[in-house]
Amino acid sequence: MGGIASKGQLRVSFLRWAIFTVPLILLLGFASGRAVPAGADNGWYVALQKPALTPPGWVFPVAWTSLYILLGLAVAMILHARGARGRGLALTAFAVQFVLNLAWTPLFFGMHQVGVALLVIVAILIVATIATVLFGRIRPLAAWLMVPYLIWISFAGVLTWRIGQLNPDAETLVPAAHTSQML
Repeated sequence: MGGIASKGQLRVSFLRWAIFTVPLILLLGFASGRAVPAGADNGWYVALQKPALTPPGWVFPVAWTSLYILLGLAVAMILHARGARGRGLALTAFAVQFVLNLAWTPLFFGMHQVGVALLVIVAILIVATIATVLFGRIRPLAAWLMVPYLIWISFAGVLTWRIGQLNPDAETLVPAAHTSQML
């Protein structure tokens, strides 16, 4: 049978991708966030001077969970678009920015590298913007699902920049965490 897939078949195909990508991105994000103590569990972070616009601690897991769900849905849409022109490049850009995203928490909270973490956020924002544009050429809705992430990454960049300004000696404030919370 060589006909075009029905709308129902296409929906099921997308759902299969989403059932894979959403939990995978949530799991990887959770693992990165638990690799080192973060937020109020991190003595170094607690000791830092933070900008007035820093949200309360509970906002971060809620925001990241929501964003990772949106990212999972966006990438599922692109994976589902088999044969779409530019799909491989779009997925590569997404993967690169996501690996950078996963590296940020250990860099910032574990190694106390505020300056390097800021550079990583800038790289994430650049590559995620490229991925968003490429997603938009394939599935406009996938690009729109990336927009809240781009906004949050921009906000995280501002917070990181201000933390760096307020704490020029941040690296030496408290010894780095060398243990993992994963176990």
